[in-house]
This record gives sequence, structure tokens and C-alpha cells, in this order.
Amino acid sequence: MADNPGYTEKGFPHEDANSKQTNAEAKTYDLEDSSRQDAHDEAAGAATLHRTMKSRHIQMISIGGVIGTGLFLGTAQSLANGGPLGLMMGFLVMGTVVWNVMASLGEMVSHLPIAGGHVTLAKRFVDSSLSLTMGYNYFYNWAIVLPTEISASAILVNYWTKAVNNAVWITLFLIIVGLINLGGARFYAEFEFWFASIKVITIVGLIILGIILDAGGGPDHDVIGFRNWRNPGPFVQHLGVEGPLGRFLGFWSVLIQAGFSYIGTEITAITAGEAKNPKKSLPSAIKGVAVRICIFYICGTFIIGLLVPSNDPRLNLDSHDAASSPFVIAIEKSGIKTLPSIINAALLSSAWSAASSDMYTSSRALYGLALAGNAPAVFKRTTTWGLPWACLLVSFVIGFLAFMSVGSGGAGQVFGWLSTMSSVTGLLTWVGILITYLRFDAGVKAQNINRDQFPYKSYLRTGGAIYSLFMCCLILIFNSYSVFISGHWDTATFITGYLPIVLAITMYFSSRFYLKRKGSRTAIVGLHEMDFFTDSRDEARDGPEDDDTDNEKKTFKEKFREWL
Repeated sequence: MADNPGYTEKGFPHEDANSKQTNAEAKTYDLEDSSRQDAHDEAAGAATLHRTMKSRHIQMISIGGVIGTGLFLGTAQSLANGGPLGLMMGFLVMGTVVWNVMASLGEMVSHLPIAGGHVTLAKRFVDSSLSLTMGYNYFYNWAIVLPTEISASAILVNYWTKAVNNAVWITLFLIIVGLINLGGARFYAEFEFWFASIKVITIVGLIILGIILDAGGGPDHDVIGFRNWRNPGPFVQHLGVEGPLGRFLGFWSVLIQAGFSYIGTEITAITAGEAKNPKKSLPSAIKGVAVRICIFYICGTFIIGLLVPSNDPRLNLDSHDAASSPFVIAIEKSGIKTLPSIINAALLSSAWSAASSDMYTSSRALYGLALAGNAPAVFKRTTTWGLPWACLLVSFVIGFLAFMSVGSGGAGQVFGWLSTMSSVTGLLTWVGILITYLRFDAGVKAQNINRDQFPYKSYLRTGGAIYSLFMCCLILIFNSYSVFISGHWDTATFITGYLPIVLAITMYFSSRFYLKRKGSRTAIVGLHEMDFFTDSRDEARDGPEDDDTDNEKKTFKEKFREWL
């Protein structure tokens, strides 16, 4: 770093007349206390998270976060609401939002690959209250999605047989997911690598098959072309509203669904504390997000819009298995018999993989909260092989909420409400990430830090973050807009759509009030107080370079696997 203008030998920016804040002042700032204590603990031999995830693991975890059941199943309702063009436009616009979120997050976590990811960074660059709010919001999000995916796995099995009670499948899947996570980060990452590979193969295969079917290559030899774009048309008059407003509402409905489908893309940040060579693996994973969105979602939704008419009654099925997938609808219409069962198996593996990721992510979010001092210290405890066992135990216990879905009474309804609210909390997480990045970016400018030192730089920086922040806030405000349309009021929809927002705002200001009463610091972190270098890992600290990134040592088979 000494060779770069603007840096001292120790890697800190030179001070000028306008930015002469003493380092002593920054060192007294309590944001670094937890991270410095962790460094002390590590030096003393205390158990901490271990950096065991290789580059290929991070790559596939990031892909697995992008491809979820939203692409396989959620697009059915989106097509019915928005039409083929509205479907593609909604996912395209939301894709630009996600790309900016990931670019902003990538710049921060690749430079500061610390445990807790964006939750810990919020404390360093904004304030403790935002970190607390983001942490519990993120923990709730993935802790509740875990039992949702477990129950979804049981429902997918019903596609083949209903002879066994769903409670049996839920028990089996929960135990398996727990065992996968008990193996530690490396074992989880290896598992996710192969199951994410199944997702990739499935969606790429479906896109290729879709092109063949559209061109008349199916058993019925029906050349579809753009027939469904002409009749019933490219857009849908959503909620019975006529004219341009109805078409816009259809597009907006897709945009909201697309936002919920993309949630999970940011999981890569949580792996930062366990990545073997984060300065290489994290930027590589972040850079591929835009390409994956284009290939998987934009191409996928385009093909779906070609194959299935938006007025097909099967799009509104509430089966939650392969029968309601637009890909399966198109395959069955073409006369292919066997593939729907194979796709359901792929969906099952996807839900299973998602449940494993949910347990991993929620446990690390809780660990990050503990590191920041926002959760009991017991949750900082890890095994000698780097497993945060206390956090994992909490996530596992929450998984038992999946049994609520077995009943058809009030318990099942409450579980449905909890699951719905988790989608809103996902968007709130993005808002927190973008606010943190805007402060991070302002601090970089104020301290005259040379961005060339960062392993990854956001292309649009401030402009991109502001655009995505505006879009996320807009979607949050109007996420349950349908209840305000005459004749469509639904109390449950209104509460589940807006209660998480109210709770997040309340938690933030309650935390600030509590800290003020304690006499603790509540001010936003000053631009010149921000610490950009504690826990910033260079090659010396990372240790030997990840063998997954050393091209010369790879065999042809290893290179081919990484390319895939």
C-alpha cells in the first residue's frame, strides 16, 4: 500500500488540513471493540469461525442464492398477473436493482471480509442501532424461511405419494438439514456446491427445451412462436382495472414478486467470514451476478412467456409442486410424459438445498449479532472446528415451526403469515445494505482512500446505490397495493405487508433510545472515524492462496468443473 499515493506505510490515508482527525479518536470508538476482541481471541487460541470455503464453493453458493423456487414456481402467478412482456420487464428491472445491491455489498465485503457480513459492517459505518435492526431482521428472515422450505419439501413429495403424513417428511428433512450444517462450513459448502449444480443444470436444460418446444420440436410439433404475445397479449389488465393503469398494475405486481424471488442473492456476504481466500473468491462471485440474472431469470421468463398463455387456468393452481410450474405446464401441453416428475425431483432438491442455506445463514446472522454485542455472548461460542453451535441450535429449534403447516386450522394460517412477512424483511435487508454502502462510500471520499486498493469496486457507486435504494423503498411502500383497489381489501395481506416495516422502524428508534438512556454513544459514525482497515485481510493474513484459484496447478477436469 505504501506505493500508492494517499496511503501511509500502515495502509491508512495521509491526513491533510481538512481531514486531520486523530487516530486516537478513531481507536476509542467502540465499533471496533468486538472485532479487535475477536482478533485477540484468535491469537490466544480461542475458537472462532474457520476459513474453509473454497472459491468454487462461494461461486455455487452465490448461484444457488439467485436460483430459487421463485423461478420454477413463482413465475406462474407473475405470468398470470403481468402477461409475457410484463413478466420479463418486471424481472429485468428488478434485476438491475439486485445488481446494484450486490455491487455495493461486494465492494464492502471483499475489502472487509468479516464474520456477520453486512450486519457487522452496518455497525462500523452507520451505527449500532442499524446493525441491531438489520441483524434481527435478517435472522428472522432466514430463520422463518427455514421451516417454510422444510414444509415445501414435504409438499413436493406429495406429487408422487400422499400415503405418508407430511409430519414424517418434515422430521426427516429437518434432521438431514441439521446434520449437513453440523458438519461445518466446508461440509455445507460442498453439499451446496453439488445441489446448486443441479439447479443450474435444470434451469439451463429447461431453457433449451423451451426453445425446442417453441420452435415445434415437441411431440405435438406445434410451432408456438410469439402466438401467446399476440393472444391473449403482452400485458394483463390486472385486478380488473382497464387501460394503461391495469397494465401497469400487472407489471408492478411482477416487479414485487421478482423482488421477493431475488432475495437470497446477498447470502454471499455471510460467507465472508469463512471464505478461504475472500479477496479473490468474493469479487469473482459478485461479478457473475449480472450474468446469472440475465441467463437464468431474463432468458427463463422470456421462454415461459412464449410457451404458456397468461390466461391458462393452471397458472393459478395452489399446489406448490411441479404441477403449478409454467415449465411443466408447457411440457405437458406438448405431450411429454416423463419430464414433470423429473422436474419435481429437481424442485425437491432445490427446496432441500434452500433449507440447508437458510439454517446456515440464520445461524451466521445470529453469530454476527453476538459479535456486534447485540445478542447474548453465548452465541459467540464455537467448536474447535469453527462451528457456532449455539446459533445453529437456535436455528434448528425454529425449524420445528414447519410442523405448524401440517394442520389446516389457525396454526397453519399463522405460519403462512410469518412466512409472508419474511419476504418483506428480505427487502428491508437490502435497504440496510444500501444505506451502509452510501456511508461507506462517503467515508472513502472523505478520507481520500484510493479505491484501487479494493479487491472489487462498484461500477455505479453512489448513483447505483441511490437508484436501488429508491426502488426498494418504493416497492416496500406499495408491496400490498392491491388492498387499496376497490373491492380487494384483505386485512391479513395489509398486516403481513406492512407490519415488518413498522417493527423495523420501531426497533431502530427503540435501540437508539435505550442506548441514550444507558449513556452509550448514539451518534452516526463520523466520516473520519470510520475504520476501513481493521480486519481488512491481505495476502499475508489470508495465508496460502486458495488452490481453486491457482490455474496452473489445476487438472483439465478441475478447470472444466469450475467452468461449468
